Amino acid sequence: MDKYRIIEKLGDGSYGSVHKAEDKETKEIVAIKKMKRKYTNWDECKNLREVKSLNSLKHDNIIKIKEMIREEDILSLVFEYMESNLYELMTSKGNKKFREDEIKTIIYQIVNGIAYMHKYGFFHRDLKPENILVKNKLIVKLADFGLAREIRSIPPYTEYVSTRWYRAPECLLSTTNYNSPIDIWAIGTIMAELYLLKPIFPGNNNKDMLLKICKVIGAPTINSWPEGLKASKKIDFKFPNSGQFGKENLNKELSIRNMIKNASPEAISFMEDVLQWDPNKRPTASDLLSHSFFKDFEFKINYHENILSSVRKKDLDERGDIKERNETISRSKIGSKKSNDDIRTPFILKSNQ
Repeated sequence: MDKYRIIEKLGDGSYGSVHKAEDKETKEIVAIKKMKRKYTNWDECKNLREVKSLNSLKHDNIIKIKEMIREEDILSLVFEYMESNLYELMTSKGNKKFREDEIKTIIYQIVNGIAYMHKYGFFHRDLKPENILVKNKLIVKLADFGLAREIRSIPPYTEYVSTRWYRAPECLLSTTNYNSPIDIWAIGTIMAELYLLKPIFPGNNNKDMLLKICKVIGAPTINSWPEGLKASKKIDFKFPNSGQFGKENLNKELSIRNMIKNASPEAISFMEDVLQWDPNKRPTASDLLSHSFFKDFEFKINYHENILSSVRKKDLDERGDIKERNETISRSKIGSKKSNDDIRTPFILKSNQ
């Protein structure tokens, strides 16, 4: 690690710590994630879920891991550096709302990154504002792939995925047979939060979450989501009847349309499409790239790509396999901290996986 000069500590987690550092030779700023657990060989390191997924996924909207360094069985991962995360960006706004074109630019990049992930066989499982890194208030990258899984992997999966406020209904019902649509649901909750500057479903526990979702989008029925009603019985949860939280609720105060008055009809349509109880009815990320919300967005997409192209020219570490060294790692910043199940943690890691 002599290659780097540590600038400051960015955060701690159950896995270890993250520091902002400078490459002494190139002066590049990176983020170094130092793991707490000891690794006695390289196979252990390469088999880490975060490493395997990031070594397979090379995309402008996915954080880049530069190197792995193992010294005295201590593993460090070096990431490109990002200035902040989406939660910090929202917090910095105070009471000033995002413009819809800003939200569109952010959501497009998130969807673009997720579409790429899903296409190449991975789903994230922990999408939340803290795990979405931001540079120049424009460039967005997905980070913290510690819970990522391969789409083709065989369930059951762990019930606990993502922070509760962004957790899909199928996970709130403690089902272990879920897949990539949970990322689509999370995108909807994040988009709503960008408009509201607060979580749309701030439940205190899984059952409270389900009730809060019912109040906004209505309760599922035996016809609309039979699998969900069946799963609810296993956790002794009873969905409110349609007379209490049914379709008529959509005209009341807590519908998406009435909660988010500063959103265009296309934005409301987008959120209603992704925030559906039945995961099979949610659009795919690839489908979302063609959603009416992004209509006439071509100029901004091109502008965004030009910026990314300019950034890439300055990036000394071109795409390729992760470098393995028994002494050092290079370039990046990481962004993610596991949140307590009940309390939102103010994001700590700055970097890109």
